[in-house]
Amino acid sequence: MHPVYVEGIGVLGPGIQSWQEAVYLLKGEDTYLPGRTILSSPESLPPAERRRASRGVMAALQVGYAACAMAGILLPAEPASVFASSGGDGDICNAICSAMAAGDHLISPTQFHNSVHNAISGYWGIATGAMAPSSVVSAYDGSFAAGLLEAVSLLLTLRTPVLLVASDQDYPFPLYAARPVPDIFAVALLLTVTPQPGNALVQIRIPGDMPFAERPGQAMSDAQLDDLSRAIPAARCLPLLQSIARRDSGNIVLEYLPSQYLVLEVAPCR
Repeated sequence: MHPVYVEGIGVLGPGIQSWQEAVYLLKGEDTYLPGRTILSSPESLPPAERRRASRGVMAALQVGYAACAMAGILLPAEPASVFASSGGDGDICNAICSAMAAGDHLISPTQFHNSVHNAISGYWGIATGAMAPSSVVSAYDGSFAAGLLEAVSLLLTLRTPVLLVASDQDYPFPLYAARPVPDIFAVALLLTVTPQPGNALVQIRIPGDMPFAERPGQAMSDAQLDDLSRAIPAARCLPLLQSIARRDSGNIVLEYLPSQYLVLEVAPCR
């Protein structure tokens, strides 16, 4: 398959505030200290939508804008986009389930349309005014890999930059017992097929002859970062981010479907 290039990265999660901070953690030059994810208010949204925006939406917008800025994209509305998530808004899903269990079947339409995993794509369109093609995927714990496959396919079809945003939100009790996602994590990659000179961080190729493997995804070198990568589906991106931060070459194996893992060939560009 034709190589694609990463020109911008945004990342946010427990104890991680930015890609610049993540680089030191992933290279082992700083100690990872887990902590609650800290969000910024999405000022690009109109006031009414800003009030309704969930924490997951806030995280996705934050990393999306960061990846575009790093890539020198002045108008975030221009790239096509792919949004990946393992599920919907945990807080709203919990509120709807609680209302249903209590016998109140008059669910708010606003709550309903904000509960589903594709709501983030809508908020991105409102915030940026984007009219470019946009896809939304959900593949449970393999959602980051599924989103990456979708983004690469879209990129090679359109031949224009594509923004991939993968994000997940925690679930409150009692849903947490069934889906123990402990916090918010979001990552964004700005992908191109013809990078601007000096912009590309890494070249990624999905091998056409054998894109999937049966061996498990790679563990992180730091035990606490490895725990994070397994605790939140969107954080399954961390082995790839570690390879980019360390400027490694070779194969990366990411969790995808049960007993099926996505193989990526990576090579640093600078």
